[in-house]
Amino acid sequence: MPSNSLAALYGLAMDCASRQVLGTDTEIIVDAYDETNTRIWPDRIARDITAAGAGLVGFVGVQSNQFPRAMDLARRFRALGIGVAIGGFHVSGTLAMLPGITPELQEAKDLGIVLYAGEAEDGLEDLLRDAAGGTLRPVYNHMASLPNLSGVPIPWLPADRLVRTAGRMTTFDAGRGCPFQCSFCTIINVQGRVSRRRTAGDVETIVRQNAARGVHSFFITDDNFARNKDWEPIFDRLIALRERDGLTIKLTIQVDTLCHRIPRFIEKAGRAGVVRVFIGLESINPDSLLAAKKKQNRIAEYRDMLLAWKGIRAVIWAGYIIGFPADTPETVARDIRIIQNELPIDFLEFFVLTPLPGSEDHQKLAAAGVAMDADLNRYDTFHVVTDHPLMTRAAWERTYWDAWRAYYTFGHMRTVLYRAAATRISLGKMVNMLLSFWSLSLVEHTHPLEGGYLRRRVRTERRPELPIVPAWRFWPVAAAGLLVKHVRMGTMAARLLLVRHRLKRDPAAGAYRDLALTPTGNDGALAMFTSTEAARRAARAKLRPLAAAR
Repeated sequence: MPSNSLAALYGLAMDCASRQVLGTDTEIIVDAYDETNTRIWPDRIARDITAAGAGLVGFVGVQSNQFPRAMDLARRFRALGIGVAIGGFHVSGTLAMLPGITPELQEAKDLGIVLYAGEAEDGLEDLLRDAAGGTLRPVYNHMASLPNLSGVPIPWLPADRLVRTAGRMTTFDAGRGCPFQCSFCTIINVQGRVSRRRTAGDVETIVRQNAARGVHSFFITDDNFARNKDWEPIFDRLIALRERDGLTIKLTIQVDTLCHRIPRFIEKAGRAGVVRVFIGLESINPDSLLAAKKKQNRIAEYRDMLLAWKGIRAVIWAGYIIGFPADTPETVARDIRIIQNELPIDFLEFFVLTPLPGSEDHQKLAAAGVAMDADLNRYDTFHVVTDHPLMTRAAWERTYWDAWRAYYTFGHMRTVLYRAAATRISLGKMVNMLLSFWSLSLVEHTHPLEGGYLRRRVRTERRPELPIVPAWRFWPVAAAGLLVKHVRMGTMAARLLLVRHRLKRDPAAGAYRDLALTPTGNDGALAMFTSTEAARRAARAKLRPLAAAR
């Protein structure tokens, strides 16, 4: 999936180039690179900048776990005499939530690296002028000013970037900001809690310009599109593009668990082209949700909401966080079994509860002097970085990987395919996605959102403190690992394709029903509502108005 931060900055930079903000005698040349799918060659980039006589390397959208790698590359550029700026969630969130400059940011400043906090719509032009004039300041802090997004240059990536991502998908943010107060979230402290939106006309421009070059699949990166105050005019415009103009539009959006209560939202989402929806489920334990200030998640609403999305044939992705105070290996395993049996979720994504710099959780732990891992590489939400009241760190991390194994069994993936057939979702695409999630988590041992089909390892690219492995040892191990992984993936692919083949030939496949696909008025009997006292309270609260109505 392409980086939306990179797309947003590229669009802004190209706008600066077209407006000749450095004067009519200076051409601005913009190159975009994404290290998740491209090898970076600092010497070559530095050579181009030196030949041009001026330039700047910007590290865009750098998250906390990416900051050490950004610094590794930045040191190489600084050693070659090239100006460097680093922006993104780590710099912005740390400066927003912590007093003073943290050691890693101070190290960057000491190396002459510019720190950019906040969004670039109102600040990129000044940064470019200072870079061209040799007057860069150590810190550009725009956190106090949240720009209006209406009419600003649209996110855009050149075609040579998009071909390196799966499915020729591109991204854009229809809005920024989220009204909720989840304590583990960094977005509300970086992008704010006030909804700022692009207009429906802006969104139409994005879709039309991408469709003209054969890109029809879009990930709308709003943290919660259901709380974008202009969701309806945007959907209406997209519906017109699909139904009136015949454009092919496929959307992936992120929403909250109460979106089904918004009149017409899910119905119009289906007509606008939403084929995938990501929902921050986080937990089925009300006490855990309350502890994380995720009051908007009401487990009594989960089934109704999920079945509503199934009604428009959407593939459902849900996030699940492991490490809330009451979690144990046993409760996590129990909750996964309940989800498999009672909720029509297709893909469950597991995350370790992580005090990310920029979040309220991190701010409170830092203020209290609680020990947290000093290695920022581990702040990727699938490594444990602090202590838990009921589990050791090793047990917590083991529970996390056990969750992937428990959910992505062949038996449950077979059930997901049966549900897809019953809800008229493409079985071929579902097989591809299941194989991807299973193989990346359980074969590559990484988070599925971090990977692709083939991991390219560069022998000479390692963290500075690690030794370079000799070629005679590196290549045999890499080749053997590649072979073993492909045997495992091929075996699982054959099993899943056999299920698909049988479903395609089964005339009764569309009639499949199980508990998760069956609406029921007796939700209080479900295990989801009887597993804990908090769940039983939630069930009683839901059933009370039904009993009063009767």
